[in-house]
Formats: sequence, structure tokens, C-alpha cells
Amino acid sequence: MQIDPKTNTLVREGVVSIINPFDVYAIEEGIRLKEKFGGKTTVISMGPPQAEAALKEAISLGCDEGILVGDRAFAGSDTLATSYTLAKAIQKIKEFDIILCGKQASDGDTAQVGPGISAHLDIPQITYVKKIEEIKDNQMIVERMTEEGYEIIKVSLPCLLTVVKEINEPRIPSLKGMMRAKKAVITNWKAIDLETEEDRLGLTGSPTQVVRIFTPPPRPKGHIFDSAPDECVDKLVNMLKDHLS
Repeated sequence: MQIDPKTNTLVREGVVSIINPFDVYAIEEGIRLKEKFGGKTTVISMGPPQAEAALKEAISLGCDEGILVGDRAFAGSDTLATSYTLAKAIQKIKEFDIILCGKQASDGDTAQVGPGISAHLDIPQITYVKKIEEIKDNQMIVERMTEEGYEIIKVSLPCLLTVVKEINEPRIPSLKGMMRAKKAVITNWKAIDLETEEDRLGLTGSPTQVVRIFTPPPRPKGHIFDSAPDECVDKLVNMLKDHLS
């Protein structure tokens, strides 16, 4: 991992992109819903050009299409700017019933992007979903994981869910899926395509920023006392006195 010394942000150019581990469960659940109810699954990622590989992997698993939201204007985005940009991409798609996200990203671990998208779109959200019980009459009943146990919640569609790994067991790509992914053309959208507000993108649109980043100094070596217990205690007490004085 490399940090840009000028912006204090991650350097993503030239780094291999993989699917965020929690998002794999969201992808699997989306495919299962399509298999059960019909419809279409679209996977969206905001990132550099090499993120196309992750989108094609999602297609190999069973998603119908991939959209890469990539532009220099998005560089340095915090969770607010990221959720705004992704929400604008979803608005461009126009019709949707369910948005599925992993509960959090493996790098930032904030768990804020999914809820942020729902806020920008003004739709209901449920976080930490471990099971979709029922979808009927334009409503959904889900089981949500909590620290004390779980909650059963009913929500109207369209809605956004963030899911945990307990929701399913992800599949592996089939040969047919890999062949389809190889031929797939990933749609690329830039800021101008999304009709975004410039001051809400990238570092400019990010109210939270890393002010300074540094490598912590190495820990000093410990002390080993090799003598009788009483002598060890005396040595330790004297050392603490010297340290505190």
C-alpha cells in the first residue's frame, strides 16, 4: 500500500483491484434474487480503469452487466463524495428495486457508503442484513443482525440493503460465466455523464480528510531479568523509579 505524500490518499493507480470481500455476498444475493424473481442485476464500481477486472469477475458469477464510474475528478473521495457519486450513477440507470452493498469496505471499514447512497437517493435502508425472508406486494421482510441477536424488519421497495457474510455462500464462476465475462464490454461513466456537481466530488467534496499520515516508530526492545525472584522485583522497581523520575 502506498500513500500520496501530497494528498495523504491511497495511490490506486497500478494496483490490482479485487472485489471487496463483503461485496461478494451482496453480488451472490443479487444473483439469487434474479434467479428466483427474474429481472436484471447490474454491478457498479467507482474506481480506476483496472477495476474493470473486478466487474468482469462479477459478470462471470452471474451479473448481467458492469458499470465503471471512473474519473480523475473522483480521486480522493471520502465516504460522502463516494456515496454521492454512486447515487448519481444509480439515478442514471433510473429503474431499480433493490440496491445491495457489502456491510463495509475492507480498506476504510467505515460502513458509511451504503447508508450514504440511500440518503442521497431518499430511499429506506436496512444494514447488516443476514437473511431476506420474503418479497411480496412491493415489500420486503428481512432479518437484520444486531449485537444482541437479530431483528425482523419490513421495508417498502425500492430500498437499499447492506449484507453480512452470514446471508449466503458465494458461488464460484462457471466456465460459461468466465467465457461470457471475457467478451463483456464494461460501460464507463465519467463525471460529465452523471451530471454531477463539481464541488461535491473528490477531495473538494470530501469534508473528512487525512491531515497527516506516518509510520509509527519501532517498539524498543524489552528487558529480561535473569535472577532470583526477589532480585528481579528489586531491579524492576529501581527501573520504574528511574523511568518515572
